[in-house]
Amino acid sequence: MSKKSARSKQKKQAKESRKKTVLKSEVKLPGFWKESKNLFPAFVALLITLACFYNTTNNKFVNWDDDRNFYENQNVNTTSADNFWSNTTEIFSSTVIGNYNPLTIWTFAIENRIYGIDNPGPWHGTNVFLHLLCVFFIYRICLLLGLRWQGSLVVALLFGIHPMRVESVAWVTERKDVLFGTFYLSALYLYIKGKLKDKMRHIIIALLFLLSLLSKIQAVILPLSMLAVDYYLSGKITKKDIFQKAPYFILSLLFGLLGVFILDDQGSLESAATYPAWQRIFVGSYSYLIYVVKAVVPYRMSPLYPYASSLPVYYYPTILLGPGVLYALYYTYKRNLRIWFFGLAFFTVNIMFLLQILGAGQGFLADRFTYIAYFGLFFIAGYFFDKYIHESQKLKPILTGAAALIFVVFGYLTIKQNQVWKNSDTLWSHVLVYYKNSTLPYGNRANYLRNEGRIQEALADYSKTIALNPLGEQAYNSRARLYFDIAKTPDTLRLALNDYNKAISIDPKNGEFYVNRGATYARLGDVNNAIKDMSMGIQYKPDHAVGYLNRSVMYNQQGNVEAALADINSYLKLKPYNADLWYEKGRSLRSLNRLDEAINAYSRAIKLNNGKAIFHYERGRTFFYLGRSAESKVDILNAMNLGHKNVDQDIKSKLGI
Repeated sequence: MSKKSARSKQKKQAKESRKKTVLKSEVKLPGFWKESKNLFPAFVALLITLACFYNTTNNKFVNWDDDRNFYENQNVNTTSADNFWSNTTEIFSSTVIGNYNPLTIWTFAIENRIYGIDNPGPWHGTNVFLHLLCVFFIYRICLLLGLRWQGSLVVALLFGIHPMRVESVAWVTERKDVLFGTFYLSALYLYIKGKLKDKMRHIIIALLFLLSLLSKIQAVILPLSMLAVDYYLSGKITKKDIFQKAPYFILSLLFGLLGVFILDDQGSLESAATYPAWQRIFVGSYSYLIYVVKAVVPYRMSPLYPYASSLPVYYYPTILLGPGVLYALYYTYKRNLRIWFFGLAFFTVNIMFLLQILGAGQGFLADRFTYIAYFGLFFIAGYFFDKYIHESQKLKPILTGAAALIFVVFGYLTIKQNQVWKNSDTLWSHVLVYYKNSTLPYGNRANYLRNEGRIQEALADYSKTIALNPLGEQAYNSRARLYFDIAKTPDTLRLALNDYNKAISIDPKNGEFYVNRGATYARLGDVNNAIKDMSMGIQYKPDHAVGYLNRSVMYNQQGNVEAALADINSYLKLKPYNADLWYEKGRSLRSLNRLDEAINAYSRAIKLNNGKAIFHYERGRTFFYLGRSAESKVDILNAMNLGHKNVDQDIKSKLGI
């Protein structure tokens, strides 16, 4: 045989050897529930993950998007048996902070009905439970992809307790990560199971995919993840593989376009800080590198990674990662290095749309963005762990010991990082450890301290925010509110007035600032300027409910009941579930002698809050004036049973009470 023929034969043998790099993917695997040895490692992974995240159930809500997503979101915090379906319709037809993730918001509405807003523990518990489901599906997927239980356990634990998971699990707002992840991974699991058994289960997979998309738009990547699986199982991606996923790609495209439209409409698509468009690609390449590094060494984890004032010079060389990653994908694909192609491709496609190249958001990195993407990198680690502990008895104890040590370290870091999310104080204080010149953490911590009554600390943080950015109008507005809240003398109210004046001078078309300044004028006794400012605020911000509320109070002080009633009606169009305002509407209508309408308003107030004595009493009085004695007596007695003391003696006498 010639040397040339020998080399050709060796290459052919090497190629055939590489085709066998998948551990057992071509083998029909035994049923999971039939082999207890496969069940026990899954239980271990879930138990360890639960232990690492259990302390999150002691955490509170935080003032970073939790407010707008649920505890100040009236579609969530007003949900009752009477309006459940109308609120559900509103949730699925609206956005929150430029995001369309209605299924996630809907889960908040359900939890509000079950637990209430003042009980955050179970809300955190739901996040942990969903994360455990994701860990379970990761373990199952690994088994289906040919890993033995040892490798599957390693991947499941890496996915479960890696410190970069904390943001997705410990932050209630990021329910969307663990919720979309549950549907995403279950869809992927069924897809793999269907391929191995030659049954695609298209309808169920499509439904799970849709639920994942409704939880978080990041799920649009699922068809590409499926293609990565196709290659891993067969060593190639065919046209048939691509065409079979056409419905999924269409669904991804529709939701992707919807997401871009919503972000643009809400003004969320903004440049990365002050960077010109051409620099954003460097933000993306740098972020990609950092995510890879943090998969191995999860250092300096922060809830916020704010943009630098100018693009750091060390971002530029990372652009070489782009062609490097593309070449690595091409090389591993052509050389049939399935594990490397699958892991790298899965990570890349699931992170590529989250690299902030468009610059949406307040930071260039986010730990939560890696939630699904890291599976690709973790699978590579689990594959080689599985491979070498079975191929080398010498390496087995070394690798097992190293894995155990890594999990101990990761578990400790995760438990510790969970405490960062304990409340808004711990959250923003942690950010300030790394980013002392960022205004956002000072401002948000100050808001929390203000609400907690820690006035001097809050003032110090507001003043620091203003010192860092003298043109930051929101800091002046927030500090003014603090002065307003604590004011006991006109001098303190004038401090608030000065800050509101400064905020308005910076942003003269912000309706909230005018309404707030109007309230300050009102407390200073200047009703005319109060009404003028509130009217200006409503002009600039027609949906500012507080503006209508405050102006209605001013009109009532002037005796202009008709104008006050008009403002109350405007308020109730925006916030229809405020029982106190329905009561105020009833009072206004009664003073205008529109008694039947007043009865309807009082009845709405009672329906929303049946336990308030004054509501029953005032409706009872109105029934009495209408000559409806029986109904009046019932209401007056209800009011007295609820503790109302000052009952009109003449009414009591005539009703025989």
